[in-house]
Amino acid sequence: MFDLKELERAHAIVGQGVPATPAHAWPLLAQRLGTEVVVKHENHTPIGAFKVRGGLVYLDRLKRERPNTPGIISATRGNHGQSLAFAASRHSVPAVIYVPRGNSVEKNRAMKAFGAELVEHGEDFQAAAEEAQRRAQFTGLHMVPSFHPDLVRGVATYALELFRTAPDLDVLYVPIGQGSGISGCIMARDLLDLKTEIVGVQSTEAPSYALSFAAGKIVTTKTSNTLADGMATRIPDADAFALIRKGASRIVQVTDDEVAAAIRAYWTDTHNLAEGAGAAALAAALQEKTKLSGKRVGLVLSGGNIDFDLFKRWVMADAPPQRVVA
Repeated sequence: MFDLKELERAHAIVGQGVPATPAHAWPLLAQRLGTEVVVKHENHTPIGAFKVRGGLVYLDRLKRERPNTPGIISATRGNHGQSLAFAASRHSVPAVIYVPRGNSVEKNRAMKAFGAELVEHGEDFQAAAEEAQRRAQFTGLHMVPSFHPDLVRGVATYALELFRTAPDLDVLYVPIGQGSGISGCIMARDLLDLKTEIVGVQSTEAPSYALSFAAGKIVTTKTSNTLADGMATRIPDADAFALIRKGASRIVQVTDDEVAAAIRAYWTDTHNLAEGAGAAALAAALQEKTKLSGKRVGLVLSGGNIDFDLFKRWVMADAPPQRVVA
């Protein structure tokens, strides 16, 4: 897909708009997991999620190779769309973003604030993506897919930063939506010739990649009704699946309740707000806690864009009361 020099060039492109994000070892999380843990804070980018890296690299090539492109179009549940809107605005390229009805209100507002034209269509991501593709065919807008080598090369820059900060990680947990994040981690690990075990994480309510990994072939689902919208995928990308099948050790499924508990843990232990997909890696590590003793664990906090109303309804509704110590 790309070599180390190309990944380094991508990192330089990303660095023009996104400073390197921190990787912190939080002692309270270490106590919770019973082992050493490092968190890569992709919630600290200008859009609050890792996707911004892919958009910057994709638009850089598009603008160089097709300077007269009239605009771009894509579909998203939020962070991919914010990424494209952010990158397109830096290149003065119009962006049209399709989202399903009922999508995150605050992610929708953010995409508009970055300059995108927002269109609501369909009941899930797949319906929105198919409609965006149809519009692209008759308007001449450039359709940006959810998975592409340039997107992977861009998001792989966070893995490059992480592995150069912590090259001795034994295991790294990564959430899976459309697959660019975990694919980037696999590529960066292999290009740096490291031995870190990479574990994917999906929702029990949207387990298409997990089912495909177990079956050894593409398996789709009829629904993706998880509250962790960044993992709400019904149909795996074939190229992403091929890379994940080859480079990941396994895929862990987590429930929405486990994700909510992980969001609370991030807040209490680190004072960082995570969205559902952003907390999924911690949820999986907590599920596998007994396997991790003595290992150095990496967690990708891939984003922090959770609607306040969802946070109150989902995360805080069943939160245990906090004990106040005088």
